[in-house]
Amino acid sequence: MKVMRSFAVMLVALIALAIGSVTADAQIQRQAPQGGRAPIAAPTGAAPERNALAAPEGTEEELAAEEQSDIEAAFTPLGLFMRADLVVKSVLLMLVAASFWSWVIIIDKALTFSSLKRRSRVFGENFWSGRSLDDLYTQYSAKPDQPMASLFVAALREWRRSMEKNSTTTREASIAGVKERVDKAMNVSIQRETEKIENGLGYLATVGSTAPFVGLFGTVWGIMNAFQAIAVRQDTTLAVVAPGIAEALFATALGLLAAIPAVIAYNRFVNELSRYSGRLDTFADEFSAFLSRQIEERAR
Repeated sequence: MKVMRSFAVMLVALIALAIGSVTADAQIQRQAPQGGRAPIAAPTGAAPERNALAAPEGTEEELAAEEQSDIEAAFTPLGLFMRADLVVKSVLLMLVAASFWSWVIIIDKALTFSSLKRRSRVFGENFWSGRSLDDLYTQYSAKPDQPMASLFVAALREWRRSMEKNSTTTREASIAGVKERVDKAMNVSIQRETEKIENGLGYLATVGSTAPFVGLFGTVWGIMNAFQAIAVRQDTTLAVVAPGIAEALFATALGLLAAIPAVIAYNRFVNELSRYSGRLDTFADEFSAFLSRQIEERAR
């Protein structure tokens, strides 16, 4: 019974609240004039003068300058990178890394070839100055500082070992065997030193041949994004097309920027290596002839 009474009291209170809200709305509607607008009093006296609001001085120029600066910032390399999507950003970062490492190799190889030329000239002056082979061997045997010295040390070491074993062989067999072993030692030394110098040139060749195609991939992807933006906005104005095309062309530019120095440096270093290998072969032939005369004189 108590629950029923409580429910009845709550129902009566809700009904009373609803009736009160309806009564208040009716009073508000009676107070409002017909037509939904309040009466407007007719103006009296002369109408006040109306002057158009003047725009602040310099506003249009400042807005134009700000818009121009935003456009220029958007088309800078950093702006193009920040606006690009994940795929294009990955391509750009890959090309930047490849270009950076290419320049590291280029600088290292340039310094290496310059050092090789200088040290080879010093060794040639020492070798043809009339000093004994034993003195030169003692000077360079511990740590040869360049390929020509390594070639000399390898050949003279093999010559010394061979001459120590001549007592057990005939003269003719001894001479032929020593020459053959010395020549093989010099050929192995030339190949080993040439491989050391060639280290890194393969990377330059790879970057020079593949970087333009990697940039072209970024270009194709950027153009696809530009066409997608046109389809979404259904607008072919330059403001819609230009950003995507700029990102695409930026990828191509970075690809060429990485490839061109790599190709130029690779061709130059290959020519330098070819000339230096020729100098090593010439020195090996001269030194082989010199050792042959020494072997024949000892065999007599």
